[in-house]
Amino acid sequence: MTATEPAASDAIAPGAPPQPAPGATPPRAPLAARATAELVGTAALVAIVVGSGIQATRLTDDVALQLLANSTATVFGLGVLIALLGPVSGAHFNPAVTLAEWWTARRGGAGVDARELAVYVPAQVVGAIAGAVLADAMFGEPLVKWSTHDRSAGNLLLGEVVATAGLILLIFGLARTDRLRFAPVAVASYIGAAYWFTSSTSFANPAVTIGRAFTDTFAGIAPASVPAFIGAQLIGAVVGLALVAVVFVRGTADAD
Repeated sequence: MTATEPAASDAIAPGAPPQPAPGATPPRAPLAARATAELVGTAALVAIVVGSGIQATRLTDDVALQLLANSTATVFGLGVLIALLGPVSGAHFNPAVTLAEWWTARRGGAGVDARELAVYVPAQVVGAIAGAVLADAMFGEPLVKWSTHDRSAGNLLLGEVVATAGLILLIFGLARTDRLRFAPVAVASYIGAAYWFTSSTSFANPAVTIGRAFTDTFAGIAPASVPAFIGAQLIGAVVGLALVAVVFVRGTADAD
């Protein structure tokens, strides 16, 4: 560029909003928009899980086919939701993920602060309940009917620890290695696989667990089973963060 050529900033029309510098991080969406994205995304996720479960049980009596239909719909739906809403809120849709990110931020990493945590988690829980009610409404089920599907066995709780630990390891491992662009495919694929390799069918999400208590259908969970499931998920989140710290430890250059 010569001295007589206009600078790029000079070419911006007067009164135009300031533009971010090339390569700069774009400004974050307002907190209200991010909370709405978390509410809508979690509601859609639960509607997919519950709705596909209802549909599957109406189409076949084969439990394996029911689970296959349920998991397949969840994989595709979750991937789309992460791709769509990730740029707005990070597409947590999960208090365990939000809590893990808050803890990471407290220790100097990137993540949500306490104010955002206090907004995200209620939005996720409300969204999960709304999603279960919406799915029931679409299929002509009672809008709110507490689930009678007991999931209190110890082996199911172990499955939730494993499922949640793996999810946290995956998400924060991708973040540590600067590969979050793969999150829509990677996270959805992991949840689809965990449907089958964990005894609990991988809820791995406290908000979704609460929402699924509101529907007495294939995907439901009895309210009495909810506290233990959430406890197992929080333990899994801690295990996942510990694994991230060990596996993805920051390297240092060798000294001469």
